[in-house]
Amino acid sequence: MADWPGALLVAGPTASGKSALALDIARRLGGTIINTDSMQVYQELRVLTARPTPDEEGLVPHRLYGIRPAAEAGSVAWWREQALAAMQEARSAGRLPILTGGSGMYFAALTDGIADVPDPGPDARAEARALLAGRGPAALHAELAAVDPLTAARLKPEDSQRVARAWEVWRGTGLGLAAWQDRRSEPAPWRFSAILLDPPRDSLRAAIAMRFGSMMRQGALDEVRRLAALDLDPSLPAMRAHGVPELSAHLRGDLSLQEAGRRTELVTGQYTKRQATWFRHHVLAPQTRILRINARFSRLEQLSESERADLFMFIENLG
Repeated sequence: MADWPGALLVAGPTASGKSALALDIARRLGGTIINTDSMQVYQELRVLTARPTPDEEGLVPHRLYGIRPAAEAGSVAWWREQALAAMQEARSAGRLPILTGGSGMYFAALTDGIADVPDPGPDARAEARALLAGRGPAALHAELAAVDPLTAARLKPEDSQRVARAWEVWRGTGLGLAAWQDRRSEPAPWRFSAILLDPPRDSLRAAIAMRFGSMMRQGALDEVRRLAALDLDPSLPAMRAHGVPELSAHLRGDLSLQEAGRRTELVTGQYTKRQATWFRHHVLAPQTRILRINARFSRLEQLSESERADLFMFIENLG
């Protein structure tokens, strides 16, 4: 393991400033930024997912942003394969791979290994979606508990996306999702160091409110209008990105713009709470070096002297 190449993870909840921090470090150290956010991979969602701007992308190499059409669902396994290739490309170019995003399961796929779940197939997916639409997540969860109690015990009945995913895996492969997850692959052969941003809740709430207003000024409504024109399956991940269901409802005349904004800020805030909990309590691989910063990052000068000192010492020892 001592001979494995090194990579840096910059993680934290939405609106914590991780992209700005990753960019600062990449410019300082000669890094390549690799997207580790499940929604920023979609081509059609630049504004609502706060993807790096073209100017930012011009400062250092960026990889895996906007590379998949919204009509195609991404997956952890697909992303891991792409990320490992991008990491090797960066290393071959003499650059530090810097993986940044808010998708905890993507980070875990690298540091902890991944469950190689087979594709359950279109018939199983269609059945899961039909059952979810017709009976609701709680009823589908009850049916899942009867055939795959181990997986059902790990899921909340109201978590419709994961319940439907578990049903389609059981139907399509004949084995429960929990059983597949217990057959994990080996961690990626890299030495990981991780910077975890964990800002106070009030600063995150304020940032989320400012973020939505900024997105609206940048054309979020037009972005959702173009996405709606594609007439995609509403169960696709891109169609569930924060702001898409809410602004779509506004475009249909079902919600006022003010209410759509309020709901978007609410679901985003709830998501950041789950993200913060995951990053606070999930134990990355024991060999991972971790630096926690309990502040929202916007610029280096904003950090306290001790936080800056800790950060500089941490990144100077990445090798």
